[in-house]
Amino acid sequence: MAETIEIKVGGMSCQHCVNAVDKAVRAVAGVTDAAVDLTGGSVKVTGSFDRAAVVAAIKAEGYEAE
Repeated sequence: MAETIEIKVGGMSCQHCVNAVDKAVRAVAGVTDAAVDLTGGSVKVTGSFDRAAVVAAIKAEGYEAE
């Protein structure tokens, strides 16, 4: 069953950051949609996925994630 969660992301400062986080999150198995909010410092992720895998993907790009 698909779910939507919001993950706080630290360290984003520009559109390049948004694109990097978006690409990393969408590459995680089971993610069907991602919406990165630069101003709010978060990403909303939809799908059937492992939260830890999404957090790890964000961290692998060099950003902080909770």
